Amino acid sequence: MSSGLSPRTALPAPDPPHLEVRRLRLADGAATTLHVAEYDLRATSVRVVRFATPMRLQTWCRATGVQEAIVGGFFVRPGGTPLGDLRTHGIALPSVPFAAPWDAVRACVHAAGDRVSVAPRDGLAAEPPGDLLQAGPLLVRDGTVVTGDEEGFCAGRHQFDSDITAGRYPRAALALAGDRLLAVTCDGRADDDAGLTLGELAQALVALGARDALNLDGGGSTSLVCAGRLRNVPREEHGVALPGGRPVSTAHAFLPR
Repeated sequence: MSSGLSPRTALPAPDPPHLEVRRLRLADGAATTLHVAEYDLRATSVRVVRFATPMRLQTWCRATGVQEAIVGGFFVRPGGTPLGDLRTHGIALPSVPFAAPWDAVRACVHAAGDRVSVAPRDGLAAEPPGDLLQAGPLLVRDGTVVTGDEEGFCAGRHQFDSDITAGRYPRAALALAGDRLLAVTCDGRADDDAGLTLGELAQALVALGARDALNLDGGGSTSLVCAGRLRNVPREEHGVALPGGRPVSTAHAFLPR
């Protein structure tokens, strides 16, 4: 029996049940699209991945069979060397440190065994076990929006393409909410997707129940893969869409235990 739907008019596959897509209305009337992937920490292993050479997150996921991942930390161009402390299995990997004194305080994701934490670097061991990726800034601490620039992203903007604390951009974040892990991205740089400021992103994360959260690499690097497919729309400056996203250097992979 025919369904009556030709390939040209076939309905798209529904979003996976752990992914929610929201339209977020902002205070000045602008709006953006928020992509929220939710994982049960009791059944999910969080791993930090460092690519041998920069590649699109979706490409890596398809090559390795990893179904769930989000972009990791910042990197230096050209070359793609990771920026900030980076460790897997307790071993420090080659990277360019953040400029002092901010290298000692910028926020990290730390995953060791069945424990995942989001904390300033000086709140973790000097040589922690497991996986660690430093990015930042910390957006939410103990369920409260973090204000100010204690991690010096404005003062240390010379290590970035621009001042990431200023303006609305496509963004990515990782948040802990009780037994849930939230991987969140927002679209931006488009007429119908304004992006978010860091403060707006933090407020959205608190509304989602985040207790602790940090900012990850954003802009054209913003990438969230769920059920093997890139879910957000990465864009470069001036709104140029990047099919498949920008090649990145690191990622967080979410694997079943």
